[in-house]
Amino acid sequence: MTAPLAGHLLVECLLAQGVTHAFGVPGESYLAVLDGFHLYRDQIRFITCRQEGGAAFMADAQGRLTGRPGVCFVTRGPGATNASIGVHTAFQDSTPMVLFVGDVASDTRDREAFQELDYTHFFGPSTKGMAKRVERIDDPKRIPEYIARAFATAMNGRPGPVVLVLPEDMLTQPVPGLRPLPRVEPVQSWSDPGALRDLRELLVQSQRPLVIAGGGGWTPQAAQALQRFAENWQLPVTNAFRYQDTFDNRHPLYAGDVGIAINPRLAQRVKDADLIIAIGPRLGEMTTSGYTLLQVPKPHQKLVHIHSSAEELNRVYQADLAICATMNAAARSLEVLAAPAQLPWTDWTQQAHADYLGNLQPQALPGPIDMHAVVQCLQKHLPEDAVLTNGAGNFASWVHRFYQHPGLALGHKVQLAPTAGSMGYGVPAGIAANLLTGRVAFTIAGDGDFLMTGQELATAMQHGGKSIVVLLNNGMYGTIRMHQEREYPTHVSGSSLANPDFAALARAYGYAGTRITSTAEFEPALLQALQRPEGTLIEIMLDPEVITTRATLQSIQQVALQKR
Repeated sequence: MTAPLAGHLLVECLLAQGVTHAFGVPGESYLAVLDGFHLYRDQIRFITCRQEGGAAFMADAQGRLTGRPGVCFVTRGPGATNASIGVHTAFQDSTPMVLFVGDVASDTRDREAFQELDYTHFFGPSTKGMAKRVERIDDPKRIPEYIARAFATAMNGRPGPVVLVLPEDMLTQPVPGLRPLPRVEPVQSWSDPGALRDLRELLVQSQRPLVIAGGGGWTPQAAQALQRFAENWQLPVTNAFRYQDTFDNRHPLYAGDVGIAINPRLAQRVKDADLIIAIGPRLGEMTTSGYTLLQVPKPHQKLVHIHSSAEELNRVYQADLAICATMNAAARSLEVLAAPAQLPWTDWTQQAHADYLGNLQPQALPGPIDMHAVVQCLQKHLPEDAVLTNGAGNFASWVHRFYQHPGLALGHKVQLAPTAGSMGYGVPAGIAANLLTGRVAFTIAGDGDFLMTGQELATAMQHGGKSIVVLLNNGMYGTIRMHQEREYPTHVSGSSLANPDFAALARAYGYAGTRITSTAEFEPALLQALQRPEGTLIEIMLDPEVITTRATLQSIQQVALQKR
C-alpha cells in the first residue's frame, strides 16, 4: 500500500467538515485533489462546471442553502480571476465559502511562472470586497489545520469567503498517518443582557417602530424566534434587499422588502419611523436606497443595529444601540423580551401591512405579456419549498415585488439572489439548488443576464440537475437602458442586444426549450416544465416598453426630457 497523497488528505478533510458536493473547473495544478475525489467518489461529488464564475456562484448557493461553506476548486491565474465574481458576491452577501486555488509549484514561485498570481493581493482583506482571509498551504502536514481554520473563518462573525492556495507539488507529497481535524461549528455570540434591557426601553418609548431583517447567518430556528418576537410586540417587519425569505411574506406583520424599486409608501414609512431595529443586515447602499432612507452617519430615527460582526457595527451608521450577536442567538434573546399589555403602534403596524398588500396590485402596462399574471401563476403552481433564483437586472423586480416567499421559518431557504448585483448568478444557483436539495429550482433571467452563465445548462445535464428558467427577452440590457433614458434620454448607446434563439439554444444543451408570446401560453408551459424529467427554458418575448413594474421606457424618457 502506498501512502496517501496530500491531495487525498485534503478531500478527507472536506468529508470531515460534512461536504457532500464541490463545484469547480478542473486544472492540472490540483490533479492530486481530483484523484482524491475519485478515491472518495461514493461520499462526495465533484461537479464539473463550464466556467469558474458559474462554479463559484454554485458554491455561493451551497453556502446560502446549507449555512456551511460552499466549496469551489479552480486552477491558478485565469481560473482564479474568473472565480473572483463569486468571491466578491459571497463577500458582499455574507455567504460562507472556501475557494481552493491550485497554484504553481513551489520551485517556480515568484518568477512569473505560467499563470502565476499573487492571491493575497488579488483576494486579500485589503481589497475590502473579496476574501476574509487568504492563506497558502506550503506544508502538507498542516492541511487539516488550514481546512478547519478556513471553515471556521468562513462561518464565524460575519460569514464570508476564504481562499486557500494549493501549490501543485505540495499536493503530491505523501502524508502517512495524518487525519482530518473534527468538524467545526460556527460560534454563537450572544447579546449583552444590559443591551437587551436598553432595547426594550427604546421599544417602550417608541410610537412608530420598524424591523429590518436580513443578512447572512439565518437559520429556520432563528427565523421562528424572530417571528415570535414580532408577534409578541406586534412589530411591522420588513426584509432587507434580496433577503425576502427571512420573514414570511404572508404574515399579517409583514410590511414588504426594503431595496431596489421599494414600495414608495414603505420608503416613506422607513423615514417616518422613530425606531429602526435592524437585525442582521449591514444596511448597505441597496437596502437604504442610496443611504437616503437612513441618513449617514447619524439617522434621525433611533437605530438599534444587531450584527454578527463587531467591525460592521458603527462603521457606516452610528447606532443608538449596537449589539454584536449572531442571528440564532440574537433572535432567541429577542423572543423572550416581555412586551407591555398595551402597545401604541397597532394602527401603524396594520397600515404597514395594508400598504404591502396594496403594492401587490399591478399598474397597467402595454404588450401581450402580463408579467404580474405570470408571477401569480408561479405562486399558484410552484411548491412552497421551491428555490427561486435570479441574477441582476430589472427582470428580477417582477418576482421581488409580486412573489410572496413563505419564509425561512417554515424550514427552507427559498430565495437565492445576489445583493452584490452579479449578472449571471441565477442560472448556476438554480442548478446547484436542485443538485443539492432535489427541490424544484426556478430561475428568472434576462437576455443579457442569461448569456453570462447560460453554458451551465450543460453542467445540469451532465450531473442530473434540473431547473426551470424563465428568460425575459426584450433585446437590451434593460437596467442600463432605463438609466440611459433617465440621464441621457434618446441617446441609446451600448445597451441594445442581438440575441440568439434562446429556446433552440436550451434544446442544444439538452433542456426543453419553448418560446411564448402571450400570457395565456405561460401556464401550460410551466405545468409541462414541472412534469418533465429534464430542465426547461421558457423564453418570454417581452415588449421593450415594459422596463419596470411601474413605468414604461417611454414614460421615463418623457419625464427626463421635460426636466431639460
